[in-house]
Amino acid sequence: MSLSIHANMDVHSSINVPLPPPYNTKILQILTLTFPSNGGSITINIINITHNQIAQKGFSSIENKPQLWQQHHDGAEKDPVFTHISNQNAVISDSAIDGIGNEKEIRDGLNTRVLPKRKGKQSWLKMMGKCDIFDGKWVKDDSSPLYQPGSCPLMDESFNCYQNGRPDNGYEKFKWQPNHCNIPRLDGAKILKFLKGKRIVYVGDSLNRNMWESMVCLLRNSVKNKSRVFEASGKSEFKKEGTYSFLFTDYNFSAEYIRSAFLVQEWEMPINNGSKKETLRLDMVEKSYDSYKDADVLVFNTGNWWTHEKTSQGKGYYQEGNHVHEKLDVVEAFDKAMATWARWIEANIDPSKTRVFFRGYSFSHFSKGEWNSGGRCDSKEPIKDEKDLLSLGELSPPIPQMLDKAMERVKTSVFYLNVTKMTNYRRDAHPSIYRKPNMTQEEKHVFQTQQDCSHWCLPGVPDTWNQLLFAQLLLSDKQRQSKQKRYGKTGTLVD
Repeated sequence: MSLSIHANMDVHSSINVPLPPPYNTKILQILTLTFPSNGGSITINIINITHNQIAQKGFSSIENKPQLWQQHHDGAEKDPVFTHISNQNAVISDSAIDGIGNEKEIRDGLNTRVLPKRKGKQSWLKMMGKCDIFDGKWVKDDSSPLYQPGSCPLMDESFNCYQNGRPDNGYEKFKWQPNHCNIPRLDGAKILKFLKGKRIVYVGDSLNRNMWESMVCLLRNSVKNKSRVFEASGKSEFKKEGTYSFLFTDYNFSAEYIRSAFLVQEWEMPINNGSKKETLRLDMVEKSYDSYKDADVLVFNTGNWWTHEKTSQGKGYYQEGNHVHEKLDVVEAFDKAMATWARWIEANIDPSKTRVFFRGYSFSHFSKGEWNSGGRCDSKEPIKDEKDLLSLGELSPPIPQMLDKAMERVKTSVFYLNVTKMTNYRRDAHPSIYRKPNMTQEEKHVFQTQQDCSHWCLPGVPDTWNQLLFAQLLLSDKQRQSKQKRYGKTGTLVD
């Protein structure tokens, strides 16, 4: 037997639960509550409801947050059973997903425990293994963000839009929802447990720094003693070239960032009169690569620097061996560089030890000009209709297509975090003019004419990139465990 109720959040709703007849205690009774939430709906299954003493169950909306409650037949009321459904281990559909990817059922009972989901329904892991997690949409989510705005002193001030005076916060209240599966809510405490004793390294341009700082803030938020998280060399400014590492000493874990905008080596070629000419070695990986090839997780990116403007129009800039190309198109140069990167991955990475990710192209949203010609990004709402997204065909060079082609050629197991489409929607989430606190009038004028429409506010979009990264790590870990159970550590099939 199951009972269900469908009600609006603005109405206090309940259902009467009759005194149960004698029944087999092994047979569960289920109450399903479904209510609209931010353009969608949330369904909660409450199991084992027919205790003799319970007369009524329901939910009410307090400050736009749903709360479950119950009343006993003797009139005693227990209110609420638990609060903030949307915050209770990421309630999605008819089950909850905790921070390490285990599906849960919210069951009524002593202390209102959240217990492992019963077998019979397809798990999120199986669903995600067959699902394109990058095909989806942004939906409103009042349980976001994952850490409080302004609460993380470790991020660059240029990403701290809240502290820099941005007055609206709607851009923080979205989550990415794949069309055909669910992904677990990112739980910093569970991630730290999962990554204990490990090393994760982000390699790339400043957008990967954006992602790295997001992960550091997500994890730091779950550490009780914040002083136990610090940058290894005491640095607090991360824009210059170099290597940066945040240590989480209670977990023997490090989250690192290495700036490498092109992934191949920026170089200086000697020319006449003892002077040197800046070039880009398409045949040589960046010099720091050997320092992190044994990391547990590697997250690479490049793309946004591969423009004609930042590569001297391809004139006398690209180098292979001792030869500097007089003129080389950026598409061909990028192809050569990615082939060099792929060869290094195949020759140096042990896929049984290291998981390699490549984070795809992140959209910029300059309107009425470019970054150096008065371009703006002052929208407070994301793009809602897919037909209004920026056309990939308008990008010059076509970086997303260049990345897609490069990823197809990589033979070693590299997971492509293809965030291009999801970032295309989010014109609302860039720092824009909010790049520095307590700006002078002169700085305000400069930032009005040179807005940042490429990077992302934190909390914000890069938190979702890390959520997808972690979901994929969980999936691959579960698949590896399943394979070991089936075949054993020797690779022999186990009966």
